[in-house]
Amino acid sequence: MRVRALLVGVSVAVLPLTACREKSPTTAATAVVTPASADDFAAVAFHDSTTVDNRWFPLVPGSQMTWAGHALDDEDRLERKVVFTVTDLVKEIDGVPSVVIWELDYTDGELEEAELAFFAQDDAGTVWHMGEYPEEFDDGEIVKHPGWVAGVEDALPGIHMPASPALETPSYAQGWGPAVGWDDRGDTYALGEHTCTKVDCYDGVLVNREFSRSEPGAFQLKYYAPGVGNVRVGWGGPNEEECEVLVLTERVMLDAVALAEVRDAALAQEKDAYRLSPSVYGATPPAVQASAST
Repeated sequence: MRVRALLVGVSVAVLPLTACREKSPTTAATAVVTPASADDFAAVAFHDSTTVDNRWFPLVPGSQMTWAGHALDDEDRLERKVVFTVTDLVKEIDGVPSVVIWELDYTDGELEEAELAFFAQDDAGTVWHMGEYPEEFDDGEIVKHPGWVAGVEDALPGIHMPASPALETPSYAQGWGPAVGWDDRGDTYALGEHTCTKVDCYDGVLVNREFSRSEPGAFQLKYYAPGVGNVRVGWGGPNEEECEVLVLTERVMLDAVALAEVRDAALAQEKDAYRLSPSVYGATPPAVQASAST
């Protein structure tokens, strides 16, 4: 799922929504059209892939982050909220045990999308995006489920977070799902930034830029605080339309009861995935609780 917030360069100041329709002063990213490289993925080792302790994108089972903000639909203002939970489930994707994320996206208080996403960390500390299964809703009914998983229908894993982000380095594929048109890429946009949210203020912030060749002239700017993860998301480019603004509003550790509820809900969505996506999701083994996978 892609989320956007409004900013200029790497400033944390949010501009008025009316600026959304104006030309952005920030240069749009140029999308590189090459997919992820199977050779790059084959060259790395995964001996403890579900221990994701990358300082910019740590995934601790039971951790939950909530971002809130707004977007535009023509001239209408929409309220948005995203809840990102690290489950205690593990799913093998393309031979690699991966952490299962359950993410819920709300618009004006209504659930718009529920997504299972899969991440694994290699021995060098780079976090790989192994695939995702979203369900999009309209009036409470599933209307789309454009999922992709590495190793199925020519899909390839991609880099979600490098072990050591650096400026002036080539962009990287964040995955490759040609059957559903998933072709996002990323690069390092800024280092050492400062930003504040309702939760806390953060120094030494990394800003990554994400873009897709299917959306030229638009990109996201994601702010990552060390030891925390994503705390703010921004946008840039002259062709941005939604002008979505999201910032971190809550960061908690779930207790055992709440984590079990999330686990059950994620497994219920996986059951839907096997039914609705037999040729893609059906090619993967079931997710299992982490303690049972060892």
